[in-house]
Amino acid sequence: MENLNDIKTDKPYKIGYALSGGFIKGFAHLGVMQALLEHDIRPDIISGVSAGALAGVFCADGNEPHEVLQFFSHHKFMDLTSWSRNAAGLLKLDDFMDFLRSNLKAQKLEDLKTPLIVTATDLDHGTCVQFRTGDIAPRIAASCCMPVLFTPIRIGNTDYVDGGVFKNLPASVIRRDCEKVIAINVSPIAPKEYKRNIINIALRSYHFMFRANTFADKMMSDLLIEPTGLEGYNNTELEKAEEIFSLGYKCGNEILRQLIDNKNTIWK
Repeated sequence: MENLNDIKTDKPYKIGYALSGGFIKGFAHLGVMQALLEHDIRPDIISGVSAGALAGVFCADGNEPHEVLQFFSHHKFMDLTSWSRNAAGLLKLDDFMDFLRSNLKAQKLEDLKTPLIVTATDLDHGTCVQFRTGDIAPRIAASCCMPVLFTPIRIGNTDYVDGGVFKNLPASVIRRDCEKVIAINVSPIAPKEYKRNIINIALRSYHFMFRANTFADKMMSDLLIEPTGLEGYNNTELEKAEEIFSLGYKCGNEILRQLIDNKNTIWK
């Protein structure tokens, strides 16, 4: 079998990871990345949005994927957020930003061990933006900031919300700079059954929108991994992080083994 990291290229990076949004399902990113790591497939750059940006930043900070679970153990969803008195969102992410500052060694994107590009949505100007430098905590929070559920994150004089509004699978962000792009999509089709309340209706509607804008980016990848079995997880079930990680790990290993056995390569 070929050496999967032995890639000749004149581009800045050999291998890039593009990590989708997916809220709590983002822990499956870590499982897939663990499987990739055990096949000696490491990223030279990471492009992340929302949950993908969160998974990506801990790995870019020098942690192995399985180690990241330790940072979230013994935490519940409401430990990382709190009710907002601001009419712009039901919850605020101040505690989440404090959590990031306390647990990351690097405090600025440019100081991470692996380059990370964080996608968010400029709510004031209606544009998709990529953060490559600057303070990590507010930029990750901005990328994760689901409209309606969370109060927008203000950076400078601009309000930002979830990057998935425009680009929920940011493969195109690194396509030109990478010889190979591995896209991991942890946003499965929404289940038919759902609770008919304001939060669940809003999340379901955003999910449809987020899923629709991933099609072009899927086509840009050299390897697409979409873990299965994630449909039934509630977005606040932080206590099931390890279980979700295991699903991603199992799926990643199965796909890699199948490709290697059948094609002797993982690439298109």
